Amino acid sequence: MNTFDKVLYLMKTRGPQTAQQVAAMLGLTSMGARRQLEAAEEKGLAAHADVADKAGRPSRRWSLTAAGNARFPDRHSDLTVNMIQQVRSVFGEAGLERLIAAREVAIEAHYKQEVDEAHELAGRVAALAHARGEEGYMADTEVRGDGSVLLIENHCPICAAATECQNFCRSELEIFQRVMGEGCSVERAEHLLSGARRCVYVIKPV
Repeated sequence: MNTFDKVLYLMKTRGPQTAQQVAAMLGLTSMGARRQLEAAEEKGLAAHADVADKAGRPSRRWSLTAAGNARFPDRHSDLTVNMIQQVRSVFGEAGLERLIAAREVAIEAHYKQEVDEAHELAGRVAALAHARGEEGYMADTEVRGDGSVLLIENHCPICAAATECQNFCRSELEIFQRVMGEGCSVERAEHLLSGARRCVYVIKPV
C-alpha cells in the first residue's frame, strides 16, 4: 500500500484527522501529510473542515468524501441489489426472509467455530472481529473499563444490500448475539445506515 492509500485508509478507519495526526501515525512530516491530504482533496476523495478547539485557533480536520469512501467498495453491489429485487418480486418478502435465514445458518456456523476457540470475552470478540475482517468489514475491537468490548466495523462490504433490505442488519445483530452466547448482551451503538461513519456494537457480560 503506497502512502496515498495509507492516508485514505487512515481516514476510513479513524475518522476525521488533522495533518499532524496523519503525520504522527504514518511517520511523515507535517508538510508531507498535508500534501497527501491536499492531493486527496484535489481528486475529490477528501474534504476539510476547520473545527474550533477549546483553546487556540481552529484545527483543520480532513475526512473522506463519498467518492473517497467508494474507494473501499461494496462488493458486487449492483448485482446483489438486483438479485434482492428479483427475489422480492418473484417470491415476495417471505421468500427473501428464507434467503436471509439460509445465509444466517452458514455465517453463524462459521463465526461460532472461530469464537468458540476463545474463552474470555475480549478474546471471543477479537475472534469475531477477525472473521468479519476477512469478509471486508475492517473490523477491530476496543476493551473498555467497564468490562465491555466494542466490535468496531469501519466498512460495510454489503452496504448496498443492507440499504435495499435492512433485514440483513437485523440478521447480523441476531447472529452476533447467538454466537457470543447467553452470558453477554450485544447492542448496536452506531449504525452506518443511520448516518454514522461506521457500525459499532457494545458487547458486555450480563
